[in-house]
Amino acid sequence: MDAKDILLDGYGRISPAVHAAVDGLDEDALGAQLDAGANSIAWLVWHLARVQDDHVSDVAGHGQTWTGEGWVERFGLPFAAGETGYGFGPEQVAQVRVSAELLTGYLDAVAARTEAYLGGLSDQDLDRVVDDAWDPPVTLGVRLVSVLDDDLEHAAQAALVRGVLDRR
Repeated sequence: MDAKDILLDGYGRISPAVHAAVDGLDEDALGAQLDAGANSIAWLVWHLARVQDDHVSDVAGHGQTWTGEGWVERFGLPFAAGETGYGFGPEQVAQVRVSAELLTGYLDAVAARTEAYLGGLSDQDLDRVVDDAWDPPVTLGVRLVSVLDDDLEHAAQAALVRGVLDRR
């Protein structure tokens, strides 16, 4: 197994976790905030897909699925097209009100592009510096692991919120 296979396996775990967290929920449940400062399942899933789309598109050197395939229009959110949800407060989180099908459709489209990109990488590619604003500079491998970690954390948070909602 090489590094590409490990990344493909890791990224391949995101969509099934998200599908399990949103399956069968309506927009009210997806948008529910457990308290005034909490993230909703809808925001968590939208955000994790946006981060993956934004960051992987950047290192791959291609446009985002969000804007290039019309997802920004389908979602109709009141945010600038480039937003990923980073730094959003409770009021902005509450504005992410969409269906499970829309959330998983976007995530699956992003995941397909990510998988295609990862499938073409070599171990040597992962050493390429993609962000020299940090010390040490960030390599492609580090960026991809960072996105994977962030996405799996948010998928787990969505699953936790789902569990709380199911017990109410």
